[in-house]
Amino acid sequence: MGQQIKLGNIFAHVIVASQWLQAPLYFGLIVAQGIYVYQFCIELYHLICGLGGFKAQDIMLMVLGLIDVVMISNLLIMVIIGGYHTFVAKIHFSEQNPPDWLDHVNASTMKVKLSMALIGISSIHLLKSFIEIEKLQKTDVYIQMGIHFLFIISAIGLAHVALMTETSVAKSRPHCKPVEAS
Repeated sequence: MGQQIKLGNIFAHVIVASQWLQAPLYFGLIVAQGIYVYQFCIELYHLICGLGGFKAQDIMLMVLGLIDVVMISNLLIMVIIGGYHTFVAKIHFSEQNPPDWLDHVNASTMKVKLSMALIGISSIHLLKSFIEIEKLQKTDVYIQMGIHFLFIISAIGLAHVALMTETSVAKSRPHCKPVEAS
């Protein structure tokens, strides 16, 4: 009996320690973040160098490209910090200020925040398509609109499930404070 308990404890420790297998994945996302910083700098350089020769529409498209890179970068930060904090190890901030959203992050709220970020990124791409609509096939624009609509429906569904889950947990634990909506 004692041998089974020891094996069970060892197995449980291995399972818990397996969360550290995700650490290299988050490091890879940090490298991807660096690539996006590089991409942002290149696009900003092209905008600055060609400033005199661009039409207003070209500048708007280039700025939308910069915003797109920033939004994807924000998405990466949410996944890196939130995912590591939730699934690998709690991050303890000493002198740095932790992001406000990290105080109440869990897998459910992360899904909602990520879906909202995807909607923002999709909105930028859709806006670019509307600006250049004369260069595109109408069916391509309709497909983009359909994908954007699906992102919105998915985000509403995720938010609804998150709310139901939080409400259910709050009812089962009356001594706990309810989670603030984020």
